Amino acid sequence: MKVNNNNMKTNKVIAKLLVLLVVALSQVSCNEYLDILPKGQKIPTTLADFEAMLRYEYGVHRVDAGNAINLLNDSYQTVANLNYSSLTKANYMWDESADRIYLNNSGEGMYYDSYVSISTCNLIIEHAPEATECTDAERAEVIACAKALRAMNYFNLVNYYADTYDAATASAKNAVPWITSADVNAPHQQLTIQGIYDHILNDVKEALPNLPATSPTPLHPNRGAAYAFYARVYLQMGDYPQALEYAELALAENDALYDWTAYYEENKTQIENPDSYTVTPSPAGHYYVENYIFRHGLTSYQYVGRSIPVERKARFEDGDARAAARWKVRTVGTDTYCVSTTTGFFNESGITTTEVYLIKAECLARDGKYSEAMAALNTVREKRILAAKYTALSASTEEEAIEYIRRTKDNELLGTLIPFADARRYNLDPKYARTLTKVVDGTTYTLSPTSHLWTMPFPQGAIKNPGNGTITQNVNK
Repeated sequence: MKVNNNNMKTNKVIAKLLVLLVVALSQVSCNEYLDILPKGQKIPTTLADFEAMLRYEYGVHRVDAGNAINLLNDSYQTVANLNYSSLTKANYMWDESADRIYLNNSGEGMYYDSYVSISTCNLIIEHAPEATECTDAERAEVIACAKALRAMNYFNLVNYYADTYDAATASAKNAVPWITSADVNAPHQQLTIQGIYDHILNDVKEALPNLPATSPTPLHPNRGAAYAFYARVYLQMGDYPQALEYAELALAENDALYDWTAYYEENKTQIENPDSYTVTPSPAGHYYVENYIFRHGLTSYQYVGRSIPVERKARFEDGDARAAARWKVRTVGTDTYCVSTTTGFFNESGITTTEVYLIKAECLARDGKYSEAMAALNTVREKRILAAKYTALSASTEEEAIEYIRRTKDNELLGTLIPFADARRYNLDPKYARTLTKVVDGTTYTLSPTSHLWTMPFPQGAIKNPGNGTITQNVNK
């Protein structure tokens, strides 16, 4: 990632304006999700006032995709957790009889956090054009960052609360509320899926000319991040030529990959000791060499990474150094799972070069260029699979190539929204649609590719208190 390391230090001295913004946002009722313009004592005037908002990690860069991750069983849930949260249990156990609309009756991170972030972006987009103490180019750059971040938030929302993009139906199906103002009680409209995607693409189009090649911090979108995000969006839309074009542009900005096999060798004694659960530092934090942009998952502080089911780790390739370094089987009471053995920060909602290499690989495979597709995939695998286990993969059909690519991508992006978004996309095609299966205490559970569980319900607070507009649920339960 191209980033100015020295400027990151300014995160510790964020303007007083931002503190007022944070307090105001934290006190907003979940039932007033659109009424999120801060009522602080200071009106932002200088560009530094506005730019400081982009650095607030918890309020602008937090993306909680927990229910989607639970649906995939990509995060281990103890019996206690399942008994505590009925909504978590409904998703994790694939309970199609559960009324998730009724169960989703409290604050939900994906919805409220995303709209808080969008409101901050809107505040910058609306009012930074009058910002003082800056050049025109500096002002345009801050506004461009806000537009790119707004687009990223809407991509997450539409791929969580609406059905997946299908060109044949996208103009007829409802998506999520679109709002472009941070004013209290600003009007909004629940657009169609196509409408939201059109705005996402337009925001990035308008942002790109003013985004820098080098970011002032890992939290600021740069040109490479915008190209990479474009590739993600076009892939989700099934526009493979455009996705490939922007993947190539992104990789021209940054094509670095982290060597997890070297990390394994450095920590080999601990990793291979079955009785050691001492954690090692996460290399995948703010300055991870693969980052185009860093965004948090559920937490914006250092933590020991998520635990995963034993069955989930079994789906990694034999010899995957990253999997071996990050998770180890452990039994605590009646729960046996793979506990995380890395701690620190994790880029669970940003964009990395690994994702872009794998977008490139899929697009090439869709175009019948199997050798080139496998070369892109193997470029990633060389940094993941231990030398003693590594064999270059080859494919002679689209289906074979995509099976390999999907396996690696699901594993690499585990704990993010992307495997969920990919699964929904693949579910539209009979060649790639999957029925998920698991056995728990002798009972077999399945999740059909056509299940309504693949679309999350809006939280009740949003439906009952929609602000200055209307919101209609996109699922029945």
